Amino acid sequence: MERPRLLTEGDINFTEERRKWDQRITDPITRQILADDARYFLHQSMSTPCLDVLDSCKGSGMQTVSGKCLLDFHGNNVHQLGYGNDYIISQITEQLKSLPFSPRRYTNQPAVELARKLADLLPGNLNRSLFAPGGTSVIGIALKLARVVTGKYKVVSLWDSFHGASLDAISAGGEAIFRKQMGPMLHGVMHIPPPTTFRGIFGSTEADQLKYADYLEYVIEKDGEVGAFLAETIRNTDVQIPSKAYWKRVREICTKHGVLLILDEIPIALGRTGKMFAFEHFDIEPDIICLGKGFGGGIIPFAAMIARDSYNVAQDISLGHYTHEKSPLGSVAALATINYIENKNLLQKVADNALWFGDELLKLKELFPIIGDVRGLGLLWGIELVKDRETKEKATKEAEKIMYECMQNGLSFKVSQGNVLQLSPALTIGREDLQKAISILSQAFRTQSVKNV
Repeated sequence: MERPRLLTEGDINFTEERRKWDQRITDPITRQILADDARYFLHQSMSTPCLDVLDSCKGSGMQTVSGKCLLDFHGNNVHQLGYGNDYIISQITEQLKSLPFSPRRYTNQPAVELARKLADLLPGNLNRSLFAPGGTSVIGIALKLARVVTGKYKVVSLWDSFHGASLDAISAGGEAIFRKQMGPMLHGVMHIPPPTTFRGIFGSTEADQLKYADYLEYVIEKDGEVGAFLAETIRNTDVQIPSKAYWKRVREICTKHGVLLILDEIPIALGRTGKMFAFEHFDIEPDIICLGKGFGGGIIPFAAMIARDSYNVAQDISLGHYTHEKSPLGSVAALATINYIENKNLLQKVADNALWFGDELLKLKELFPIIGDVRGLGLLWGIELVKDRETKEKATKEAEKIMYECMQNGLSFKVSQGNVLQLSPALTIGREDLQKAISILSQAFRTQSVKNV
């Protein structure tokens, strides 16, 4: 009997398809390592048991210990510049020779240079940074700073959002699989629906997205104690990409009511959408922005919160004060990441590949009725699978079958909400590998279509 699943971030550990996948693994070394992993790690959803054992990663792909090669279209959104980027490795290696760690209460040149670079890149007076070892940590810093700045402790965020896995972050986030059995959440967090039209409760047109913004204002006005609105600028494609009108309206609402607009761009900034920051697509400016994941070049865990100059008002409070707060290695990795994006004109490469890749995905939609919607920006794409385009019933079992067939044929990605294939390749990926991914997807859709006849 199958264990019930929460279809949020693609918990794939306890299904018949997963058991079939495990049975295909015959390499004795792989099986032994997987068994040891299951023995010595604390089990948790989406992690245990593991899918396979990696031996190496380079560029757009990964190789298992049994020699299987996979294009990685997931990468936890860390591999913007590909795995093992030689330039980033060289910069980190050089820094290791002089200053590998900087204790608290001391600064260092790489950290100062990075803070200056972020201030130069971001608009307006977004000039004040704090660094931390990961995205979850900078979300916590942002929430604390918002309380200090506004004098209000309440936060509005979106259902189905993800802002990290710590207790404060899952309180602000809206994914059930992280909140399950956790008891009382952080007091003062309120959730509203994300602005989606494919499954929208307020309508199916782009204009209807403004109703979601109106609902935000309704909550702010009725409560009276909201200090911040925390949201992902783009929700990694398992819901609709918001319209420019929606974000402009949200910005107006936050300004009108003295609510800080905190944008979580941890998985989507630094070029993934074809802009350095996703909010640039919508002609808005946040009050606070959080960066992470690929910020450390896919090598060093590192994150940043950047806020306005006028929010430098917490001198007598420790907002973060993390052990690796001004990590020289993290700072060098982040600087190298930004420099590589700029020097290699990577934003233009992403924009060019996005046009081609998006067209190819739309061609698949024309061929296969199981594809209910295709949406994306840059190299961040989602394919929503449905049993019927009219009813929009989720094709969850079919999505899982397609995922495993794609992995068997050399393409790895994540399934979200149970039926959305999320495709996030390295930004350095070549057109040949993108074509290979399309071919693998096409074959999997074709196989599933034949089985359903």
